[in-house]
Amino acid sequence: MEVPGLRPSGDRCRETLFNWLQPHIAGSRCADLFAGTGALGIEAASRGAAEVTLVEYTPLAAQTLRSALVNLGLDQVRADIRLVEADALKWLLSCEPDSLDIVFIDPPFGSGLESRALDLLASRNVLSKDGLVYLEASTHGPLQHPGTGWMVLKDRTMGEVHMLLLKKSGSL
Repeated sequence: MEVPGLRPSGDRCRETLFNWLQPHIAGSRCADLFAGTGALGIEAASRGAAEVTLVEYTPLAAQTLRSALVNLGLDQVRADIRLVEADALKWLLSCEPDSLDIVFIDPPFGSGLESRALDLLASRNVLSKDGLVYLEASTHGPLQHPGTGWMVLKDRTMGEVHMLLLKKSGSL
């Protein structure tokens, strides 16, 4: 599938991320914003997340993701995985406060969507008290810092990928 900006999270990044999340993933409510291939959300479901919402706006990516869910049998076996074809930022506006425990933000590099998503998560109080946000960005160009209201729990660079695990300030 050729979709501009689509770049699945690499195996090493996913392994590191889920090592970070291991104590938090079981029973969690997750959202994979800008889902693309859905690799992060599907991995969360396979590791015991209670609910996973894959949010993808690009029609070709959403169609491919839907087919992947069917081919993997996840559309039947895992009713707790749902695909939402929507703009991730607009979808966040519809979320209830405290409705998510883990949010994956991995938009196309250089889009600036990560900072807008973080702003919405904070202003709408979408995360639960102990909620976490994973942010993946390019090491090329300026890093979109999470801004005020966020604490960096983990920070790692792997090749061309900058990985951050964040928590709302004051929620420790």
